[in-house]
Parts: sequence; C-alpha cells; structure tokens
Amino acid sequence: MRDLRRRERLLAVVLAGTAGFVDAVGFLVVGGYFVSFMSGNSTRMAVDLVQGDLGGAGIAAVVLVSFFLGAVAGAVVTRLRPRDDRPAVLALVATLLLVALAVHRLTTATVVGAPLSMAVVAASMGAMNSVFHSGGEVSLGVTYMTGAVVKSAHR
Repeated sequence: MRDLRRRERLLAVVLAGTAGFVDAVGFLVVGGYFVSFMSGNSTRMAVDLVQGDLGGAGIAAVVLVSFFLGAVAGAVVTRLRPRDDRPAVLALVATLLLVALAVHRLTTATVVGAPLSMAVVAASMGAMNSVFHSGGEVSLGVTYMTGAVVKSAHR
C-alpha cells in the first residue's frame, strides 16, 4: 500500500470499509457465510462436509464460485478498458450491487440454498478486487486484509 498515492490509499480504505460492511450484511443474510471473505467460506465448506451438512457446503461453494466469477469479470473489464479500467470496474461493482438489491427485494430465488442476491453480491466483491492491479496481477486486494496486514507489520 506504500506504493499508492494519497487518493488511491483513500479509495482503498473506502473500498475495504465498503467490503467489510457488505460482508457483514451478507453474513447475516446468508446465515453465517461470507460474501467477501473466501478463506472463511472455504473453512466453513470443509467443516460442513466433515459434519455431513451438504446443504451448508453447497452454500459455501455457491458463494466461492460466485466470488471467483466476479473476479474473472473484473479481470475481463481491466483488459477491455486498459486506460480507464478503474472507473469501469467500479461501475461493474456498483451495477452488481444494485442488481443484487433488486433481486433481493423482488424474489426469494436461491441457488443451492444461497439467496441468489447474495451470489450476485459475492460476484461484486470478487470484481472489486480488480480495482488495484498492475501487470495483470492484483496489487491490493480490497476485500481481504490478511496479506495487507502482514505486509504492513513487516514494513
């Protein structure tokens, strides 16, 4: 994060806060599964599988796959819009969040027990990680903080 300019740092903090808020709401709606913390979901999926809770493991899998597909969509946007990719990625994230809100208000549709709206939210969180990248690699993941915290501690 030291390589970022002041405005980029502010954007990173705002996006991380937004991701935390969205993750907390998603956690409550999905019943203990995360929409932006995939390490937690992979742990939950493993625990659910060991305990024989295939429904719970399915929910975790849906959220994991949705997040991954959102990250792919964010990467595609950065490749299609190389000069102005940050606004385009943020527009994708905002659009997905608005779609999720509409789906949540208008339907109770689920995918393997996970509300469809939360799958869309997870996709938006995956896409959000494409905001900061360089050379085809994500330079700062805004929905997961472990790496940033460890790097900061070492610096």
